Amino acid sequence: CQLHPTDATFSLPSLFLPLSSFLIAHSFGRRMLYPGSVYLLQRAMRPMLQQGQARLIEECEGQRNKLVACDGNEIDTMFVDRRRDEGLHGQTLVICCEGNAGFYEVGCMNTPLEGGYSVLGWNHPGFAGSTGVPFPQNEANAMDVVIQFAVHKLGFQLGDIVVYAWSIGGFTASWAVMSYPEIQALVLDASFDDLLPLALKVMPDSWRPLVTHTVRQYMNLNSADQLCKYQGPVLLIRRTKDEIITTTGPEDIMSNRGNNLLLKLLQFRYPKVMTDDGVRAIRAWLAASNHIDEAAVYSSYEVDDDWCVSVLQSYKTERDVFFPWSVGKTAPQMTPLLLFDLD
Repeated sequence: CQLHPTDATFSLPSLFLPLSSFLIAHSFGRRMLYPGSVYLLQRAMRPMLQQGQARLIEECEGQRNKLVACDGNEIDTMFVDRRRDEGLHGQTLVICCEGNAGFYEVGCMNTPLEGGYSVLGWNHPGFAGSTGVPFPQNEANAMDVVIQFAVHKLGFQLGDIVVYAWSIGGFTASWAVMSYPEIQALVLDASFDDLLPLALKVMPDSWRPLVTHTVRQYMNLNSADQLCKYQGPVLLIRRTKDEIITTTGPEDIMSNRGNNLLLKLLQFRYPKVMTDDGVRAIRAWLAASNHIDEAAVYSSYEVDDDWCVSVLQSYKTERDVFFPWSVGKTAPQMTPLLLFDLD
């Protein structure tokens, strides 16, 4: 049979798509996604990392441990124990998940440390003292061994653990609370719902099928799907000038993928309230550029905090059911509940 040009146009990409995706994912794709795994960056940051590690050990009495994940990767960790301190927070362990160019030596461990919490930091596979490469399964394996270490070696109960994540660390953090639902709470700072929209924004439109296949096959960081499997308290922190997780630019706050993470979580937990009117109310609040505009949206829907607390507590007490809740069957009157959850 004769091969027509139109046939070649569509058959060749489908023929080479799996191979091309594999090569991209295992070459520049992984390094673009996790620049902290690049040797040159680590070499440039080595003095800073050594100084940060020394400070944690000498000033905070940190304990460094190497953990072996189920895939054989060695995961470098740092633990600061505050359980003997007089403060109220030392009995709670905060496990920190760093960003794509973050290291525990100079990362987000400082925030819970300043609050008096016990803190356990760890480096992604391939970052500094950790071995391996940071593909999703390796990331999950690393998170798993860190939690096992916290429970079985450090002696913390899952109910005494809070997971705190920055940016891409939201993937491992959401995996943690999905896999260990007894974890006390989750804090996601500057995190996104799905990697694909962010990957598409930095690649040519003509690459869309290739990028989509590569992400879904090898780098499927589906944080929102994992988050919706968690029943506990969640705190989302959105950076209004974020340049990384916006799909257009930092000036367009509605393109921040943190918005989508929130919307998907609310859609799962409160489906009866997430009507068109409810979504409009949330989007109006998310589009507010300052606290004054936020307060204006809040007051325009006549949100009564005491009433919202009463409705939610009554629903939970009477039914004691897992999410999703059916609260809000009278949706027009229940829209303030959504804004109350955001405030």
